[in-house]
Formats: sequence, structure tokens, C-alpha cells
Amino acid sequence: MGGYHFFCNFAAVMLIISVVLAYFALLFVISHRTGRRATNESFFRADRRAPWYMVAFGMVGASISGVTFVSVPGMVERLQMTYLQTCMGFILGYVVVAFALLPLYYRLNLVSIYGFLGQRLGKRSHKTASAFFLVSKMTGAAVKFYVVCIILQRFVFEPQGIPFAVTVVILVLLIWLYTRQGGIKTLVWTDSLQTVCLFTALFLIIYKVIGDLGMSVGEALIAVRHSELSRVFVFDDWVSTQNFWKQFVSGVFIVIVMTGLDQDMMQKNLTCKTLRSAQKDMCSYGVAFLPANLLFLSLGVLLTLWYQQRGMALPVRGDELLPQFVSLTSYFSPVITCVFVLGVVAASFSSADSALTSLTTIWCVDLAERGSDEQLRRRVHLLMCAVFVLFIMVFHAANSSSLIDAVYTIVSYTYGPLLGLFAYGLLTRRPVKDRLVPYVAVASPVLCYLLDTCIGALTGYHFGYELLMLNGLLTFAGLYIPSVAFP
Repeated sequence: MGGYHFFCNFAAVMLIISVVLAYFALLFVISHRTGRRATNESFFRADRRAPWYMVAFGMVGASISGVTFVSVPGMVERLQMTYLQTCMGFILGYVVVAFALLPLYYRLNLVSIYGFLGQRLGKRSHKTASAFFLVSKMTGAAVKFYVVCIILQRFVFEPQGIPFAVTVVILVLLIWLYTRQGGIKTLVWTDSLQTVCLFTALFLIIYKVIGDLGMSVGEALIAVRHSELSRVFVFDDWVSTQNFWKQFVSGVFIVIVMTGLDQDMMQKNLTCKTLRSAQKDMCSYGVAFLPANLLFLSLGVLLTLWYQQRGMALPVRGDELLPQFVSLTSYFSPVITCVFVLGVVAASFSSADSALTSLTTIWCVDLAERGSDEQLRRRVHLLMCAVFVLFIMVFHAANSSSLIDAVYTIVSYTYGPLLGLFAYGLLTRRPVKDRLVPYVAVASPVLCYLLDTCIGALTGYHFGYELLMLNGLLTFAGLYIPSVAFP
């Protein structure tokens, strides 16, 4: 019996490895075709020839990430489906970005969106925004990519006795190999493949859970709808961080900052041929987030029913709800393990590869101001991969909170100064004290942290996603007051 069990585990691992290798083989084929005769213009902007519908489809997968794949189903036990309130705000946020920011970026013909701050406010403002993006994106991308590293470590590498650090290096090396030539031109097409894999995996897992529950699809829909975990709206508690208006408005600002002021996300949208195409692309994938996250949350409700049906305790950590289900069913259904791993890999790689490409762009174009130097671009791209590995290892050693909350907490502190800088540049005509900008940008998140700590100690209330708006407001005030006091 022990020998049979060993054989089944070995066969499952081999199946996972085979599917993942086949997946990467497809990525490398796409990379080879799109990376031929690639230049920095191809790497940074895909020669401005990307079809808008391909960008839109790929952006769905790139924006979801492995964090969503693992964490969102586990949210329902703690927060029900109230996360959909934030997703509703996302839709309005994408409309704002499409019709307020995209026209500006296309009119200025920008490679890096932070070039606007350089033209409007000054060199230090430009460099400060670029530096904050580097720290923010590297940190957030490491949190997200940590998911796929943990999953592959658990299901593939750990049984073979391979250390976690080696797993991380192997996975990041794979990203470097298929993005090093074509850059963003390659990612427009690989993201589409990754989106297909992600949603195929999601639908297959949902189908598996429904089958285990002995339900039809219609019965599963009714069960989800009538579950106490399916609550979406919170209008009756203004103190709660899940209050509708807090969540909705936060969703709007999260998109404005995490997409409209984020080089990673905007770099793909700026590959479209025309402004109108880019606007169609953004509005299309913006609307897609609501049904996509509804699927993930519905999976969370179904998984909760699956545990209850078997009299099993739910995992203490919500992030473990889906992975533990896969672990429990892997012996009897190794295919579902394979599907789960493929989905997480697709989601995580579509986020990490574009993050590394955008970080390379920012360093070369904004900080080094040598956007045409291809040799520098290759060196920086490799350097970013090495730093990425370091960040993942640090997060692995320090992580103690829900992954998706960790991402948004980091974003609230580090993207707030970007929100304040762009708001000042767009909403006012006043010059700025450019030499003070770095100090204001650092002081704002520090002040936010102190306010959150003090208010929490006095009242028990802690800021949620609204921290992003407060951070941006403090940055705006820090820029505006000196411009008025010392004109």
C-alpha cells in the first residue's frame, strides 16, 4: 500500500511538472516569435502596434494575479462577498483613467508616465515618483509572486527535497528568459495565454467542487445565493471598514492609483495604436473584474459548503481555503492539483513578468535617462530579477497577514504620494517647491502610519483602504502649502 501511495504521489508530481513545462514551452515559443529584431522601442512600447482586444484580454489575467486566485475565495468566511463593493468602484475608476489620464499620456507621447511630472513639476518630482514606484511595485509584485512560489514548493519542489530559495531562483529565471528580448511586446501575447489558463483552471476547480457536493450547476447557484456568506452590501455600519461607500470610493481610488498612476499597468495600455483603442481596451477589462471576482468569491462559498458537508474545520487562514482543498483531494484527483497549480502559475507569472519589465523601463528611462541604451536595458533587467528574488525571500521570512490585505496595505502607504503628486499636477496650475518634494513624499506615509496607530490605540478604529486617499491628501497638502506660503 505504501508503495502504491508513493507511486501515485510521484505520478502526480510528474504530471504537474509536465503540464508546467508544456506551459512554459508555449511562453518561450511566443517569446521567440515576438522577440526577433526587438529594439528598446519594442521592449518599452511594443512599437505602438498592439491590438486593443489582445491587450484587454491579457490585462484581465495580469490584473488578477495569484494573490486573487488564492486569497479571494478565502475572504468569504471573514468578509462575505463585500469585496464586490470594491470591485464596483473599480469600474468607475477605469472610466476615470480611460478618459482623464490616457488622453494626457497619449498627447505627451510618453514612454514612462512619470515623465508628465518632470514636465509639469520638475526633475525632483519626476525622480521621486519613479523611486516610489520602484519600491511599491517591487514590494507588491514580490507579495503576489510569493503565492506561486509557495504553491509550487508545496506540490512540486518540496517532495523532491529542493529548498524554497532554489524554487524562487528557478521561477524568476524563467521569467527573465522569456521577457529579456521582447519585453512588453512579448507580454501582450503571453498575458492572453495566461488569462486563458487562469480561467480554464478556475472553471475546472468550480466544476470539481460542484461535483463533489453532488449538485448541478443550477443547484450550486441557488446554494451560493442563499448562503449567509453571500452578503454583498454593508450600508448599516459606518464604522466598519466594509461599509459600502468606503469600499466603493476606495475601489475608485485604488484603480486610479494602481492602474492610472502605475507604470506597469499603463505601459501595456500605451502599446495600443491610438487613444480610442486604448480607451476601449481599458473600459472592456475594467467591466470584466466584477464577474471575475464574483466567480472567485462564489468558489469560496462552495468550498465552505464542501468543508461543512464533510464535517471538517475550515482552515484558520483564509489563504489556505483553496490550497488545503487541493491538498485533501490530490490523492484521489491529481488532475485537480495540476489544474490548480497551472492556474496559480498563469496568474502569478502574468503579474510578475510585466512588473519586472516596467521596473526596467523606469530605471532606464526615468532614473538613468538612457532609454535608447539597449546594453543598459539588458543589464538592468537582469538586476531587477535578482532584487526581485531578494524581496520574495524577505517577504517569506516576515509574512504574517492575509496576502491580499498585505498588498493593499503596502499600496496605501507607497502609492499615496503618487496620488498626491499627480493630483497636484493635474488639478492646479501652481508651481511646486521641487526641492521639497522628496521630503513631503516620505513624510506623508510616515504621518499616515502614526495617525493610524494613535487613532487605533484611542478608539480601536483602524484605517482600511481609505488610507490611500488620506495619504494622497496629505501629500497634496504638503505640496500646496509651501507653494502658497512661499510663492
